[in-house]
Amino acid sequence: MSSTQDGLEGTPARASAAQMAQIKQRAAILSVMATLLLTGAKIVGAILSGSLALLTDALQGLIDVGSTLFTWFAVRVSDKPADDEHHYGHGKVEALAALVETAILFTLAGAILWEAGNRLWTGLIETVSVTPIVIGIMLLSMVVDAIRWRSLTKVAKETGSEALAAEATHFSADFVGSALVLAGLVGVWYGVARADTIAAFAIAAFTALSAYRLGRRTIDTLLDAAPKGVSERLREGAEGVPGVVGVNWLKVRPTGGRIHGEIGITVSRTLPLERVAAIREALTAEFERIEPGAAIAVTTDPVQVDDETALERVLLIALKLKIPVHHVSVHTIGQRLSVSLDMEVEARLTLGEAHEIATRLEAAIRDEFGGETEVETHIEPMETGAPAGHDAAWDTVEDIGKALATESATLKGPIHDIHNVRVRQTLNGLVVNYHCRVDPALDVASVHAAVDQIERAVRIARPQVCRLVSHAEPAIAGPAS
Repeated sequence: MSSTQDGLEGTPARASAAQMAQIKQRAAILSVMATLLLTGAKIVGAILSGSLALLTDALQGLIDVGSTLFTWFAVRVSDKPADDEHHYGHGKVEALAALVETAILFTLAGAILWEAGNRLWTGLIETVSVTPIVIGIMLLSMVVDAIRWRSLTKVAKETGSEALAAEATHFSADFVGSALVLAGLVGVWYGVARADTIAAFAIAAFTALSAYRLGRRTIDTLLDAAPKGVSERLREGAEGVPGVVGVNWLKVRPTGGRIHGEIGITVSRTLPLERVAAIREALTAEFERIEPGAAIAVTTDPVQVDDETALERVLLIALKLKIPVHHVSVHTIGQRLSVSLDMEVEARLTLGEAHEIATRLEAAIRDEFGGETEVETHIEPMETGAPAGHDAAWDTVEDIGKALATESATLKGPIHDIHNVRVRQTLNGLVVNYHCRVDPALDVASVHAAVDQIERAVRIARPQVCRLVSHAEPAIAGPAS
């Protein structure tokens, strides 16, 4: 048995499922071998001594052989992965094995009580022969049972195995039983004729108590009782994950040494799917930290949060309807909300078809904010393709660059140092991209207004320009990028 202990000392705190399965199966098979050895020794001792208590212990050993074999079988089956018929795996087989152990212990306790009571009732006093061999057998049994008790308890805690926990409880009863047998034999040695029968009563009482404790724990597992403190820790961990607005519900249950369950959380409805997926991954990682090996399914419920702005709500409505919008403006006019926006549709759609889309969007916005909400939509054609183009001639680039610099100087706004001007010729006209520098302390709205002024002036002066895209950089940013 020492080899089992040595192996356990080096077991990592968070072993993989395969490692845990190997540890459990090794502990179970070593337990079977030790039970066979001890049972044979006790039967020999009972025959030599005629002790009822020792005979009872030996008979218990025969039952132990069957129970340890069943435990070994249960441990092997419980480690099988989930299949089409067992979606949550086979972990409950271990709880079934523990329930069988409970029944065995109760049956054994009843049989011992029956025989010991019968002897007291009939006044029968058996002759018990106490020899060094018998004493040696009992001492050996106590040592082996103590080692098995400690080893299986440790493995059961590390792997969460219900079957091995039941087997450890069984061997704790064996250890105490052997100690009581030894006490009865010592009593007989000193002339107390009923000491052996009294020891049998004590063994029965302790066996029944062990069976009761084991049975209560096993029934909790079979009835999916939540392990004490686990749900509280998981809930607290979930509430601390960034992005989780709240926890709606949490259900957990033990199965095959692991915690299985499901949790429902609320998240802001304005979050993109990628962000929601990231929250789920962070939640799973947090559960693994709190309860290694836990399998918790996460369900997200998008809700409106208190700090959600009207603009975010409008953009969310458009996103759900899959309608591209931009230039969204939201204003409060007295007690009424006014929403205006640009809506993009396929250029090939008829005005009637586009108007139906706009009507659907406007109705959804009014449903969100109230029927009195004022909604105005501007319909624009959407560029769905990638029209061909080419770099404009150098003299055109130079001309546009001078126009940008001239208009910037004439307007005397915050825009300066216009550089990296690129001009492309397309079927719709010239597309101009350029960089410029602005005071980094200036707010974005002011920068955007200044850029728009330059764009309007250039397009008036150069009608062939169909689009200007500016990239404003902080004046202290260094060389142009």
